[in-house]
Amino acid sequence: MALSPLDSAKLYRACDLDQIPFANSSEIEEAEEVLGQPRALEAIQFGIRIQSEGYNLYLAGSKGLGKHAAVRKVIERQAAAAPVPADWCYVNNFKDIYRPLVLQLPPGRGRRLRQGGEALIADLLKAIPAAFQSEEYRNRAQEISHEFEEREEQAFSELGDKAQERGIALISTPSGYTLAPVRDGKPLASGDFEKLSEKERQEIQKTIGELKEELKKTIRSIPLWNKESAVRFDALNSEFAAVTVDQCSGELREEFADLPPVLRYLDALKEDVVAHKDDFLPHDGPSVGPLQIAGRHRDLQRYEVNVLIDHAETKGAPVVYEANPTYQNLVGRVEHIAQMGALTTNFSLIKPGALHRANGGYLLIEARKVLSNLFAWEGLKRVLQAREIRIESLEQMLSVVSTISLEPEPIPLDVKVVLSGDRLLYYLLREYDPEFGLLFKVTADFSESFERNRESTQAYARLIAAIAKKESLRPLEKRAVARIVEHSARLAEDGERLSLHMGLLTDLLREADFWAGEAAGDRVLAEHVEHALAARVQRADQYRERVYEEIRRGTLLVDTSGKRVAQVNGLSVVRLADFSFGQPVRITATARLGEGGVLDIERESELGGPLHSKGVMILASCLAGRYAPDRPLPLAASLVFEQSYGTVEGDSASVAELCALISALTRLPIRQDLAVTGSINQHGEVQAIGGVNEKIEGFFDVCKARGLHGQQGVIVPESNVKHLMLRADVVEAAAAGQFHVFAAGHVDEVIELLTGIAAGKPDAEGIFPSATVN
Repeated sequence: MALSPLDSAKLYRACDLDQIPFANSSEIEEAEEVLGQPRALEAIQFGIRIQSEGYNLYLAGSKGLGKHAAVRKVIERQAAAAPVPADWCYVNNFKDIYRPLVLQLPPGRGRRLRQGGEALIADLLKAIPAAFQSEEYRNRAQEISHEFEEREEQAFSELGDKAQERGIALISTPSGYTLAPVRDGKPLASGDFEKLSEKERQEIQKTIGELKEELKKTIRSIPLWNKESAVRFDALNSEFAAVTVDQCSGELREEFADLPPVLRYLDALKEDVVAHKDDFLPHDGPSVGPLQIAGRHRDLQRYEVNVLIDHAETKGAPVVYEANPTYQNLVGRVEHIAQMGALTTNFSLIKPGALHRANGGYLLIEARKVLSNLFAWEGLKRVLQAREIRIESLEQMLSVVSTISLEPEPIPLDVKVVLSGDRLLYYLLREYDPEFGLLFKVTADFSESFERNRESTQAYARLIAAIAKKESLRPLEKRAVARIVEHSARLAEDGERLSLHMGLLTDLLREADFWAGEAAGDRVLAEHVEHALAARVQRADQYRERVYEEIRRGTLLVDTSGKRVAQVNGLSVVRLADFSFGQPVRITATARLGEGGVLDIERESELGGPLHSKGVMILASCLAGRYAPDRPLPLAASLVFEQSYGTVEGDSASVAELCALISALTRLPIRQDLAVTGSINQHGEVQAIGGVNEKIEGFFDVCKARGLHGQQGVIVPESNVKHLMLRADVVEAAAAGQFHVFAAGHVDEVIELLTGIAAGKPDAEGIFPSATVN
């Protein structure tokens, strides 16, 4: 039975206006839930609520599905009810400045500790000098000074008395002390000394020698007394400095009395202040340090508190999206400053990464970005496995520089990481990265489309209204919404489904709103949507126009009338970024007696992809199974896409190739006003293919350019009928009988239509009737 053209109503499934629940989109409330993704939403809910180790999420699906917006909506709702995480601060390790210490504080108290620390240092800069100028300090210092002065005076006095008793005078001179013999209370002159007898001189020299030894011993004691005095003064200074620190830090210690780590830090700070009390005393030096304190000996920056993460104003758990997930942007970094030609650093130059900001909450990253940044993926895995953030400089890890760096104390990590990427990337990671499956155990697989029915159409209309309100666009009239719904089905390549690509939908709404503005309209009408769609095609279809022009001019050989032997019009789809179009292509075959089977010229020339080669093998198997089931097939044939200079992939031309081969065997001419698309199985059944709308429209455009005469058409698989969402001009031509679309379920139906001769069915013995194609 010959095939009949499809009714024009089957070529396009229009949207019933009764399914649009408003006259214009401003009359309806904004949609709340993510549309058409129940499986993905369920996985997201599970992934963010389970707290076991390794249950991070991967959002799988093509770009533009709204994965990021969907997960943010769910996560932010969950995060709002979660507790605010702790503040994290780095402080100086006074015992080892290259290993800064970390402090965990309740939210908001990190800022208070920093402010309290700054106030404490400012107070000490005033209080310590004041303490050293107090009357009590002066009295205590004078006591120490007098004590050691008296000790020195007493020692020399006792030595002088002893010398005097033995007739020797202890004389103080500008150059020190000296001993001289005395007569009648006066030192002997050198001449008088020489007049003394030898015995007297020897006795005096012996006495002076003994006294000199005692003098030396006394003089040697003076540095020890000075050292003891310095120790006493330092102890006094330390005592007054410690008391001053205690007085100034009392309120701060009371405020943080519930946090032992902070108290331990304040104790260490007190010890360091006491040890470096001179730093708080004025001198004639330049300004130093970030506190802008003039005239101090050392940089007082070491007493600052580096508040790495401040949650004083945070509500709920943090939700962080890192747009540039480099290694340092994820795990943090230690910055350096140039001083006198050298790079130096300190704990105040430690900067947080996205993992620090998201700690206690959620971190959203695009998988492709983190994988394309050097060391970022390995760094992220290492942090998740260790459950702590350890800031390590890439320069130090790679040993490419020798600058001074820090080893900050690691911070415990509690974060839920959400990766977003396409499915292929997910499966590649699962296959080739053994750690990926251990760290990302939850997959939220986003659908590309969902079923089109009355309820889903109404929901889609509400989604359109919500996007228009969110983007501050003009309200959409009912017919405009219906046209967008129909275009969504076209994007899904299925009249019974709607596309879930929110990015493409939003772009269309924006462009339709633009054209409505150009027309000075206050609403978006269906004609504005059509204008936006036509403008999109116009911007992208230069290559398509050139191809069709070359067909029209006869450069690319495609017949649209008459009959030819072993020649069939096949249909291919050319995809250029987000634009695709159908291109008719001539398929020819040759056949002769032989044993070579079917030669696929595309494969032999390395222009045929594996799927195309598979299709040719299937049709060869079908041919042999039908016509030579009990003997070798005595055939040598070849198939080729004429004027094809690029790669041919896919099996959608296998029906056309089989028809061309049968025509070559039977010498029966084939209609050139029909084009064929569809794949075939080994039993001759025609199977569905992709791009059916573009293929039909491509052959229609070529026929229309040459003139429609009412006989042209396209044969498509019967299973593709539900996918048809053809352009309005194609549907109109079909309704007027100027162009036809046929749906075939078996290759016999196709060959009958192409040749005008019955295909013929085998009898019980497998013999085909005469006067039939078979």
